[in-house]
Parts: sequence; structure tokens; C-alpha cells
Amino acid sequence: MENDWKRKGIEWFIKKGWKPFSFQLQCWDLVKDGGSGLLNAPTGSGKTYALLIPLALMASEIDSTHKGVKVIWISPVRALASQILLATNQLIEGLDLNITAGLRTGDSSASERKKQVEKPPDILITTPESLHLWMSSAKTQNHLKNVQAIVADEWHELMGSKRGVQFELAAALLRFWNPQMICWGISATLANTQQSLEILMGDPEQLKRAQIVKADIKKEIQIKTILPDDILELPWAGHIGLKMLEKVGKQLHKAGSSLIFTNTRSQCEIWYQRLLEALPELAGLMAMHHSAIDEKTRHWVEDSLHNGKLKVVVCTSSLDLGVDFRPVEQVIQIGGPKGVSRFMQRAGRSGHQPGMPAKIFFVPTHAMELLEASAVKAAVQQGLSDEKIPYLRSFDVLVQFLMTLACGNGFDPDELFGLIKNTFSYRSLSREEWEKVIQLLLYGGSALESYDEYRKVDRDVQGKIRVLNKQLALRHRMSIGTITGDQSLSIHYANGRRLGTVEEWFFTHLTPGDVFWFSGKALEFESIRGNKVIVSKSTAKTAKIPAWMGGRMPLSSELGNQMRLQLNSFTSGEFDDEIKALLPLLEIQKERSAIPLENQLLIEQFESREGFHLFLYPFEGRFVHEGIAALLSSRIAAKIPISFSLAMNDYGLELLAPEKWSVEEILKPDLFDSQRLMEAISTGIKETELAKRKFRDIAMIAGLLFRGFPGREKKARHLISSSSLIFDVMDKYDPENLLYLQAYEEVKTFQMEESRMRNTLNRIISQEWVIVEKKKPSPFCLPLMADRLRERISSEKVEDRVKRMLQ
Repeated sequence: MENDWKRKGIEWFIKKGWKPFSFQLQCWDLVKDGGSGLLNAPTGSGKTYALLIPLALMASEIDSTHKGVKVIWISPVRALASQILLATNQLIEGLDLNITAGLRTGDSSASERKKQVEKPPDILITTPESLHLWMSSAKTQNHLKNVQAIVADEWHELMGSKRGVQFELAAALLRFWNPQMICWGISATLANTQQSLEILMGDPEQLKRAQIVKADIKKEIQIKTILPDDILELPWAGHIGLKMLEKVGKQLHKAGSSLIFTNTRSQCEIWYQRLLEALPELAGLMAMHHSAIDEKTRHWVEDSLHNGKLKVVVCTSSLDLGVDFRPVEQVIQIGGPKGVSRFMQRAGRSGHQPGMPAKIFFVPTHAMELLEASAVKAAVQQGLSDEKIPYLRSFDVLVQFLMTLACGNGFDPDELFGLIKNTFSYRSLSREEWEKVIQLLLYGGSALESYDEYRKVDRDVQGKIRVLNKQLALRHRMSIGTITGDQSLSIHYANGRRLGTVEEWFFTHLTPGDVFWFSGKALEFESIRGNKVIVSKSTAKTAKIPAWMGGRMPLSSELGNQMRLQLNSFTSGEFDDEIKALLPLLEIQKERSAIPLENQLLIEQFESREGFHLFLYPFEGRFVHEGIAALLSSRIAAKIPISFSLAMNDYGLELLAPEKWSVEEILKPDLFDSQRLMEAISTGIKETELAKRKFRDIAMIAGLLFRGFPGREKKARHLISSSSLIFDVMDKYDPENLLYLQAYEEVKTFQMEESRMRNTLNRIISQEWVIVEKKKPSPFCLPLMADRLRERISSEKVEDRVKRMLQ
């Protein structure tokens, strides 16, 4: 007999004018049979309904006497969660199901939250942080005791962050309460599906029964680069891209609706304002969307985009993910996305329906990004994706999770140990380390046990660990989450209306009367009252642009590899449009230096008034190049008395010395030996300072630092000072502290990308070295020189000087 759920799903599809794909039918059968798995299907192929339909039907058939949440749908971003709720309610109505769906995110109103606590929805659509918040209360914990299924939407987005660890811990606890619970992940862009499934499942027994479902359809992605009329029009460095403004404006007129993706929030603000100046007819038809803008404005933009009221939206990764933006005809990417998966995800925002092609236009912000454009196009055509590095042994997240449970019904450490071991992230956790984690929770570890402020929990008569008082529980609930960042101030008009947030450090550079752009408005800075910035509207035509820290993304390994391969096309004579546009510069590069083949490393040297320059081009991203530059400077300085100034970008690195030295005699393969790598790097990079900065985030997640109550948040400098003090105390008195050691481990793994760096060094040793001594700077080295010069002189002078160098 046919699966009744399948029949109902097919009937609903037919009513919508759709036909289910085989992967959707397969998922409906697997869920009906109580199976778990990972769904890998292209963006816009209907993968949401592959799980939403059977899970909604599952929830509708559960005995009504079982109160509480039946299905949990985890979304990495609030915009996607809102779209999932809309799709779920449409499905419930279409199938005439007697169930409810609810949304619980940081944007949910207090009244909505209260209703959900009193009467929880059958399907809860939420974020990792909000789910953990529910686990921090005894009442809402009880609503989660009978969850039948949990889904991690856009699993690739969660898996490479600590939010993925939050999901692992929550899923393990839900499975402990209900061993029959099934678990699913959804993703369009995964490089290693088997490892992704292992991380998702955690429990080895559940992994044995889980399946990977791959869609047998391929999404057509139409990629076109908007090329400059003259390659020399583009700057040599930077990421804003305003030289291409006029061409982008023309492209906007060719489509009914467009999403313009930028890589940073400040770039988003700049492009919105400059487009509005250049195309005033877009007033009222164009909006902006990024995470710092007030949630009401963001929701209005999302709804207006969905309903076709907006023609253009300038946005950041806040709109990377979404269920159905039907009106969007094209996507425009400003600057290199730095990763293949990110580019594919953004491309999928257009044509976001089965059978519809996605259209994306790449806009280079500087000359060398044309090579990046060629590489990302080749990678997409080959169906490649970026690998994600999972977070392992994140003790800060574990301590936070244990505090969450202590705020609820409490927990038995012996009973919980096995549960924690049943996650991918903590499977190597030893009993000794577990005892140290409990000590961290009880009193902050051996170095902090004398300070009462770190004593937040204690054991009750049954041996369970519980929070000491309601005030501490409240503080913890307000701190749940793993997204840290710099302290932000809330922007308000004098009448109290809130506009959004900007990081505190930006306002240290403003005086009353200064004007800045935010959310597309010119705002005059009046004063700071507590943690609120009071502003008024301004008619000024020029203003400062807020900048947010941490906006630089490194080049992914997959994209770097493709860039090296694309350089081969110059020698083969098979050019795509991007390489054709680059030909004038590549010809100059060939004349003055060389163009490396895939198995070659190009090394350039030349003298100028600045000193003696050495350039290497591994094409492995800024972080890896920073580590290699530190390694080389340290090891060369051990051989000869010399000092270097270092510069690096995503394509290469520069060592600048005050006087010439013999490259041929000194630069040998042993300099790139990966043995004792981190020890050598730490002498060139202040590893302790990097670890200290990383520790501030770890301390906040673990609860050693409290950011303050709303409206009374602590200043950034206070948090920095406090975390620095705790770090120094641990360094001196508790060097085996798990949080202290974690800071160094995260610097190695994520900041310096140690594993990737070792692979790069081994590749360099095996490559043929092409060492060129040149008299003039080459096009490859000019971006590095421009970046360094930009720190000392204005952008206009930099461009003039770089052009003279090229000539």
C-alpha cells in the first residue's frame, strides 16, 4: 500500500502545479519509516518541502495528549526562519492539518514568547540560541521532552561555527529525552557529505541508520562578469568597487528585481547611498538589509521583497539564505565572495524555484579579482564546494550549555558525561577533562576559585548541579549564544525610535554635529546616553560611513586552487571573458616577470627607494600568507641579521627589507619545512596577543565575562581589560586551564589555519620555483604594494603612484 503521507504530499503538489522530484519522494518514505539523514539538493529545488511535508504530517498524527513541541526546525538566520514559518503555515492550511507552527528568534516579541511558553507550537522554528534558551527553564524544558524530529536547515552554514556545536549539544539532549527522535540536515553546498553526516548525527548508533539523500538534478547557474571598458580603470587594491557603479546601474535597469550582495556592512551602506545618488528614480524602490539594522526594518524589507514591492535590495550575508524570493530575477555580487559555496548560495537567491536558472553577475572591485571571477566560474561549472572545518572540543560552548541546564532542572554530571561524549565535537573528551569542565562551571577553575563572582552553581542534596539564584540565571539567559563581536551601541532618534546598532569604537571618532550614514539615512550625531546614541535627521550630502570590525574573509582553499589552475589558460591560449579582459595586464606580467603554471611557485625580487622587495604568490588566502610571511622572516633572520616589513593579501605576500640580501643563497626548501611550524611562527607573530584577543570571545561564551543588562552594557574597553586580566592570571597560575588552552588552539586552527598552512608549505617544497629578478614592479605585486601604501597616504595618491609604477 502506498505511503499515505506520500499520497497527501503529491496531491498538495498537484494543487500547487508542481511535481515532486525523486529525492523528495525518497525523503517522505524515509521520514515515514523513522529514518534520519542528510539531504543534499540544489538551491531552489524544493528541498525544504522534502522534509517539511512528512514532518508536518508526523506532527498531526501524534496523540493530542502529548503536549509540547513535536518538531524543531533550526535556522541559522532569522530571515530564513521567517520564510520557513510562512511556508509551514501555507502547508498546514493546504493539507488542513490540526497543528500549529511558531517562530522563536531574537526578534520575537515578548507577548509571542509568553504565548509559546503557555501553549507551545507543534512545530517550533527557531535558532540554536533560542532553542538553548528554552532549555534553560524547567517549564520550557518540559515542552521539549517529546520532540519527534529536529532539522538543521542550511547545515553547511551551522557546521563550520560554534552554533553547529550548539546544535550538536541540543540534539544530543533531545535524543536523551526521546531516543526515538529522528534528525535531519539540509544543505545545497557540501564538499564532504559523509563527514557532514557524522557531525550531524553524533551518536554512532544513529549514524549507522542514517542515509545521505542526494538530488539527481543540477541547478543551472548563469554567471556573467560585468567587465570594465579598460582594465586600468580598476584600482589595484580595495574592496568597495565604486568604479563599476555606472555599469551596475545599467544592469539594474535590465531586470525587474535585483539583489546586490556586498561582503561587509560598511560596503553595503556605501553602495546603497551611491546608487541612490546616481539613480534617484530608485527612491522608494530600493532598500538595504544587514544584521545591524533594526529588526522591524529588516522584516519590512523581506516582506516587500517577497511581495514584489521593491526593485533593488543591497544586502550582506543576512540574505544569503531564504526559502522563496520569487520576484528576484538577478543577483549582483560586488567583489570576490572568497568562497565557492558562498557564491553558489548567493546565486541561488535568483530563480529560486525548481527548473528556473539562477542568474548572477560578478562585479570586480580591483583588477586581480577578474582572475578570482574566472576561478569561481570554473569551480561552479565543475560542481565544487568549499570544505568546512568543524569546531572540536569547544569547552566554552560546553560550559555555557551546562550552565543552561543548571538554570533549568539541573543535571547529574555522571549521567550527562555519556550524553556529551555522544556528540562529534566532544567524542574525545576524557573523564579527567570532564572533571575540569565541572570545576570551570563550579568556580571558574583553580586560578579563579578564590573569587565569589565565578561561583554560579552548586550541588544540591541529590548531587545535581543547579544555579545558585534567579539573578545569576537571568544573567546567563541574556548571554546565551556564541556570536560575540565588539560591543555595539543602539542608535535612536530623540523620540525613542530605534534604528539599529553600530559598534562602540566607531563613535569614539565622532563629535556632536558630525554626520554619518546608517540604514540609508543621513544622521547627525548628538550625544551618547548610556548605551544609546541619540541622533537626528540631517540634510547633509556628505557623511561618514560606519565600519564594522572583522569584515575581511580569507580566500578559500578550493578557490585558491582554481585561481592557480586558471593562470594555466594564459599559456594554453584558451581564454574565458575574464582572462581576456586581464590579457593586457598578463602580457605586462609575462614581459616583466613570469606567469606561473600549476606546478610552479613564482618568486619575484626587485629594489626600489623603499628597499629590497621579495614577493611570493601561493594563492592561499590572507591568513595562510600571514603565517608564511612570519615563518620566513623568522627563519631568514636566524640566518642573517636582517629585519622585514610584511604585507600580504589573498594572492601573495611581500617581505620588504631595508637592504638587499642574496635570495638564491638563503631561500632554500628548508625555510618552508613544516616541522616546528608554530614555534617558528610565534616569533614572527605575537601569538600570545592573538590568543588573548581570542580568549575574550571564549570568556564571554563561557560566562566568565558578563556584557551587562540591556541599556547598561559594559564598555568594550572594560571587557577587554577584564578578559586580559583573567588570561594573565590563567597564564601564570593555571596554564592547563581548558579555556586558556582553547584560545591558542583556535588561533592555530582558524586564525593561522595551521593544517592548510602545512599543506601549502609541503606543496611549495615540491613545486618548481621560478625566481625572477626584475627592474620594475609587476602587475601581480602592485596590489600588495598598494595595500601597504594605502596605510600611509590617501587612496587617490596611491592610485596615481601605482599607475606610475606600472608605466
